[in-house]
Amino acid sequence: MIADILRSLLAPAPSRLPEPDARLALAALLVRVAKTDGFYAVEEVERIEKILMARHHLGPFDAARLRSDAEELESQAPDTVRFTRALKAAVPLEDRASLLESLWAVALSDGSRDADEDQMLRQIASLLGLSDVDSAYARKRAEQL
Repeated sequence: MIADILRSLLAPAPSRLPEPDARLALAALLVRVAKTDGFYAVEEVERIEKILMARHHLGPFDAARLRSDAEELESQAPDTVRFTRALKAAVPLEDRASLLESLWAVALSDGSRDADEDQMLRQIASLLGLSDVDSAYARKRAEQL
């Protein structure tokens, strides 16, 4: 399954990912954001699993397995640009703000705001077709979680 997703992400023009692949790609992007500051804290792992449980109606075991699969995909995945383009094709515009909110929630879960994370999330927001204002609102909502 990971090989199929990687093939899709490495294609010159990534196609729309089917739901199970889109779910894994989203989880891998959450992992990538968590690792952006050079640390992958326990709080970030826990936040990723909570997000996966809530977003996909998973139990703790399934969320942990999805996160583990996502860690493997993230380690092999192409650059964030291709990765995010594939997610943009898979996630309707009206749902992308909640996706960005989830990404902010992971970035903020370790208790610090890092310049590299800010830059990464600014890039991801743009690639998802969202503005800096959309990102600021998503960050504010994430801070209240």
